[in-house]
Amino acid sequence: MPEVSTESLAVPVPGGVLELSWAALTDTGRRREVNQDAMFASYPLFVVADGMGGHVGGEIASASTIERLRAVADSGHVSTKTIEKALARAVKDIASHPEATDDGTGTTVTGVFLDTTGDAPHWVTLNIGDSRVYLVRDGAIVQITTDHSVVQELVAAGRLSPEEAENHPYGNVITRAVGPSEGVTPDYVRLDVIEGDRFVICSDGLTKELTDYGIRHFLDENSDPADAAAAMLEAALENGGRDNITVIVLDVGRPATDAEDGSAADDDSTVDGGSSPAGD
Repeated sequence: MPEVSTESLAVPVPGGVLELSWAALTDTGRRREVNQDAMFASYPLFVVADGMGGHVGGEIASASTIERLRAVADSGHVSTKTIEKALARAVKDIASHPEATDDGTGTTVTGVFLDTTGDAPHWVTLNIGDSRVYLVRDGAIVQITTDHSVVQELVAAGRLSPEEAENHPYGNVITRAVGPSEGVTPDYVRLDVIEGDRFVICSDGLTKELTDYGIRHFLDENSDPADAAAAMLEAALENGGRDNITVIVLDVGRPATDAEDGSAADDDSTVDGGSSPAGD
């Protein structure tokens, strides 16, 4: 089991300070020889990439994508525009790599970043492929991202039930990826910042082994992000560990406002499922 610890940060936001804490883990699993997952977890960007395409190609694709996104985070200017520019550069990196030029080489990318450019901070999720972002709010778990997969399209069309989809033979076939063949734009969802929210960002190596209920169970049992991530990883390995497993747990603490009563700046718990960009 890889070692993991929880990182914490007090983030200045309009009207006060937001307390964030997070932990990230990745593991090769029990059936793969190489870990083709990659991740980046550092404010304000938390992302997972699950590579595919040959013994080396997937690893190159996911690593290239994460490195380009890391540079965006390091620049301090994370937005939908800078993310899309980074992904375009990653596509060129992958296409030009001598070991990753086949059509099957590519990677998913999914995650969340904090947008503080407006009057109130917002989370923005991004997604390409079938890695996922979950949100636990008020005791309920919701999958925020929508899988770009053949199975999800069949479910959406009413041709498969969610139960049938779990063991479908095309379960690993995705319909959108970051790769050498074409440029792609992520789907975005904007979310209010709410005290007590917990995000899980993961590759499908986790969701192949744990149900949504199982993910929520380990979050409920472990208040510390590192403990929660480690518990989920251990359970996924015990359930088979059929793929590489990557998980980030991100917790949102109470915004400390400038108001005397210390109340949160925004208590609206509505999830906005639109796909509008989060700013320049």
